Amino acid sequence: MKSAFRLSSCVAAALLAFGAVAAHAADKVTVQLKWVPQAQFAGYYVAQAKGYYKEAGLDVTIKPGGPDISPVQVIAGKSADAIVNWMPDALAAREAGVPLVNIAQVFDRSGLMLTCKKASGVSSPKDLKGKTLGVWYGGNEYPFLNWMAKLGYKTDGDIKVLKQGFNVDPLLQNQAACISTMIYNEYWQVIDAGVKESDLVTFFYEDQGVASLEDGLYVLESNLKDKAFVAKMAKFLKATFKGWNEAVKNPEEAAKIVVAQDSSGSATVAVQKRQMENVAKLITKAGTDKIGYLDPAAYERTVKVLMAGGSSPVIKKDPGKAGYSHVVWEAAAR
Repeated sequence: MKSAFRLSSCVAAALLAFGAVAAHAADKVTVQLKWVPQAQFAGYYVAQAKGYYKEAGLDVTIKPGGPDISPVQVIAGKSADAIVNWMPDALAAREAGVPLVNIAQVFDRSGLMLTCKKASGVSSPKDLKGKTLGVWYGGNEYPFLNWMAKLGYKTDGDIKVLKQGFNVDPLLQNQAACISTMIYNEYWQVIDAGVKESDLVTFFYEDQGVASLEDGLYVLESNLKDKAFVAKMAKFLKATFKGWNEAVKNPEEAAKIVVAQDSSGSATVAVQKRQMENVAKLITKAGTDKIGYLDPAAYERTVKVLMAGGSSPVIKKDPGKAGYSHVVWEAAAR
């Protein structure tokens, strides 16, 4: 009887130990976002909240960004496996010595735009000359600088550049004729502040032919030589795409999940739902087996835009195919 008891105890102990090891065996992945929790990153939060990462055998840490956080610096310091970043900043960083490689491109359209008050006298790009324009820096200024170069405007004379914070105050306070906005965020902040849409003029970078790819996932090139890393990130992509598909399909549910991640308490479901609905317009491959696939033609177009900055191009050398890889995406698609 004692031996049977001891055997049962041993089996139970072994099962507990196995369970502990299995639980501990989850692959750890850390992803650094470009900004604070909002619907712009809903796919990651939905995948986390719905257990998609856990089901894939992953222990994922989602690190929010902010005005003082550079995703490039975070991954260069080996504090993240992947970062969400805009391609202009990623390729500029690559040329500067941080070998970033795009492994997935969920957003295949640009949401960046210049929003102007009609009262400022701006109705077309030619009216921008002589005006004060709000521009985001920290890697977000590159499409604007290329647009100005295309128009033949010098940023130290033909126009006045106001280094814009991540708010819409310069437009509301008439400090600038136009400001940088995203269709899913700041544009609606202007509307919520009481400005009528009929009193605004918007210029989508996509329409001006200077749009560059935005929220993509980047890793360090050296890590792609590690089969275990590629396998881990393939599981991460597959679960993330599932999260994005859910977010696009159920914007209100996604909004609630995002709001739960906002430690500031300022986010609301109504605003995040509206943001998610606009973010969905930038993910044209949602619900298909091509979600997250970086179109080489779109990549090449972005590179061309970044090299066409006149005397101040964003990048001076074409990185060619070294700037992206489909290896992880293809592994996730299997």
